[in-house]
Amino acid sequence: MKRILAIDYGTKRVGIAVSDPMQIIATGLDTVANEDLMNFLKDYTSKEAVETFIVGEPLDFNGEPTETTKKIYKFVEKLKKAFPNIPVEMVDESMTSQRAAKILVESGVKKMKRREKGRIDRISAILILQEYIEDKHYR
Repeated sequence: MKRILAIDYGTKRVGIAVSDPMQIIATGLDTVANEDLMNFLKDYTSKEAVETFIVGEPLDFNGEPTETTKKIYKFVEKLKKAFPNIPVEMVDESMTSQRAAKILVESGVKKMKRREKGRIDRISAILILQEYIEDKHYR
């Protein structure tokens, strides 16, 4: 089977998670600078088969797009053009950053390490992907 790759898109950094080939477990892959994302994805997909890209869609408390969401929509269009054979799905990423921060606290990560924003971005991507995988298996 092919992997599923999740993207927690940010204007500065992007958290990336990937499934195992059986599409059961999400694992943090990397955090890359926004401007390096497309090259990272091209390199990764040249080495690993990717079935679907999952992109986190931030919505406000009313379920409406935010300013960041509009930037993500532009990114998704660019992603679809660069990888026309890999479907892109958007999933609600509400509260993933807060949940990621809580996970770091609960797992005993020291305060200085928790301040490394890249960790939160990567964990957010894992949360987005794991929820997607679980939903997919229970559909």
